Amino acid sequence: MRLRFILSETWTSLRRNVPMLLSVMLVTFISFLFIGASFLTQAQITKAKGDWYDKVEVVVWLCPDGTSQSPNCAAGKAATAQQINALQDVIQQELGDDVSSVTYESPEDFYNDSFLKQYPNGEFQGRTLTAADMQGSLWLKLKNPEKYKVVSEVLSGRDGVEDVVDQRQIFEPVFAVLNRATAATAMLAAVMVIVAVMLTGTTIRMSAASRSEETEIMRFVGASNWTIRLPFILEGAVAALLGSVLSCLALSALVKVFITDWLAKSVTWIPYVTQGTVLLISPILIVGAVLLSVIASSVALNRYLKA
Repeated sequence: MRLRFILSETWTSLRRNVPMLLSVMLVTFISFLFIGASFLTQAQITKAKGDWYDKVEVVVWLCPDGTSQSPNCAAGKAATAQQINALQDVIQQELGDDVSSVTYESPEDFYNDSFLKQYPNGEFQGRTLTAADMQGSLWLKLKNPEKYKVVSEVLSGRDGVEDVVDQRQIFEPVFAVLNRATAATAMLAAVMVIVAVMLTGTTIRMSAASRSEETEIMRFVGASNWTIRLPFILEGAVAALLGSVLSCLALSALVKVFITDWLAKSVTWIPYVTQGTVLLISPILIVGAVLLSVIASSVALNRYLKA
């Protein structure tokens, strides 16, 4: 009987306060849409890093045959076979614990396998280049990508080495932009959550004020404090539940339209978040929204309804 009474009171309150219910739903929807977006952005960064960092390598560019800005290549001669063998010995002896594999790519291989794929006619900046214009390189696969600095310190400045490049440096600016976007989204989401909490508390107080006579009568007939408060708390929880579910559905739609159906088909070399990622964060968003609503309602009622 008590449960039926509480549910009946909650339903009555929801019907009486439809505009306020919709406003709480809308603010909750917007707030947790931003929170979900920040979660998805961070998940995208983590997914991309995990995939790219496992694939990227450290490239040791050898001196080319011709002019170079590196002091090691001042002679203008390409790295000799003796210098290349010496570098491989250094890698094996001093970096054996950090490097899992070393691959030598000749100028001819680089020209045929990489350069011509990017520039099919061999034209670059108004010139037609050949394999003789390329340079050899050593490609190092690291056991731990974070050990790049150790590898760079050992190999930089060696005879025949023009430069040592970590491919991760290409992606770091992209990750920096995404991290800033995540931070901005999280800050905006935090502001919206504060607004949602304040609006929920205000809505529940107004609902309680409109039914003050009923709550007084319930007290006179011996109703417990929680029996009086629970319908109001459930009212805010229902509004937050609906708003958070809508935000999850919106996130799912955004992922499908802009990522699965567009980006994933246009740019195929990047791993993207999927509907599975949305499903993983949805319970967090829903539970978080309901908990925030319950806390906000309880605090608001604690100030308005005296035991």
